[in-house]
Amino acid sequence: MSSGIFDFLWTTGIGHLFAHPDAIMNLFMMAIGLILITLGIARKFEPLLLIPIGFGMMMGNVPLSEASPDTAGVIHYLYYGVKHEIFPALIFLGVGAMTDFSAMLSQPRLILLGAAAQVGIFATYWGALALGFTPAEAGAIGIIGGADGPTTIFITARLAPHLLPAVAVAAYGYMALVPIIQPPIVRLLTSREERLIRMPTPREVSKIERIVFPIAAFILCAMFAPKATTLLGMLFFGNLLRESGVTDRLANTAKSAFIDSVTILLGICVGAGATAERFLTPASLLIFALGLVAFAVATASGVLFAKLMNLLSNRPVNPILGAAGVSAVPMAARVAMITAQKDDPTNFLVMHAMAPNVAGVIGSAVAAGVLLALLGG
Repeated sequence: MSSGIFDFLWTTGIGHLFAHPDAIMNLFMMAIGLILITLGIARKFEPLLLIPIGFGMMMGNVPLSEASPDTAGVIHYLYYGVKHEIFPALIFLGVGAMTDFSAMLSQPRLILLGAAAQVGIFATYWGALALGFTPAEAGAIGIIGGADGPTTIFITARLAPHLLPAVAVAAYGYMALVPIIQPPIVRLLTSREERLIRMPTPREVSKIERIVFPIAAFILCAMFAPKATTLLGMLFFGNLLRESGVTDRLANTAKSAFIDSVTILLGICVGAGATAERFLTPASLLIFALGLVAFAVATASGVLFAKLMNLLSNRPVNPILGAAGVSAVPMAARVAMITAQKDDPTNFLVMHAMAPNVAGVIGSAVAAGVLLALLGG
């Protein structure tokens, strides 16, 4: 009887810890998952992402767990959607259905701020190369600077799938920390006078413009970056469903229950893939450091480009809007407004900030296509 009890204990997670002391690192990863859950609940940092990822990390790191992509089971098969870029493409469909491009269409010059913020991608790419990563690995790490989780997963699964857990967690983690990362950079690079700049009321965008835009933009962007056709196609198709006026049922499904379901699966799978063996490596630490650099450079690039625009134009742009060029939608736009209201509580920048913000979504997808073309993904 006693031997049977001991035999059973060795099959438990607790028994495994005693037999394999190095498995204590799995508990460390479970603690990280708990921290992510806490940040999502207590601080409301991107809870729709951090809570599923955090719980997935706890599931995947239970000693002897079958909830891991490396073990035959449900998560192993669900992870197929991550590894083969299915979930990112489906999320882009929902993002397109949720996104109103009117702010960007009414102020097309602000598109340049979304493009400028993509400097973070390529600056981080060169930084990763300098630290000894291969070109493909550097491309996967650099895309973190786009501040777009689905795009990050899409390109990493193609170029460096072995880095997927660390890169995905870094991308989503820093997206959640946008309210902490961006304001100090903005305030460092701008004067109070610049932050007080008021933007003119944007013009009204016609229905025809809103319908034509996703079709024309898809053709233009896909022809320039054909490797990103899937992401761009899903994004603009979802937007066409929204703007056509005749597919409300499809648009409402795509932007609600559909994207929520895919987000749950993506979050759980990304978290479960972040096992101690995959995650706790020197490369992961470098990836997290480079990810922070990527976000900082992207934010600074957008702000500095807005200041350059002000030097070349007699129509001033509030440089805070440059920080919204990263594609963390709509978090970066909200942070831009909150930052502006620290100096002037009546300065409502959010609708203006949405212009570079949604431009950044398109820009990061195009940048991903460029990297895939150059690096053979």
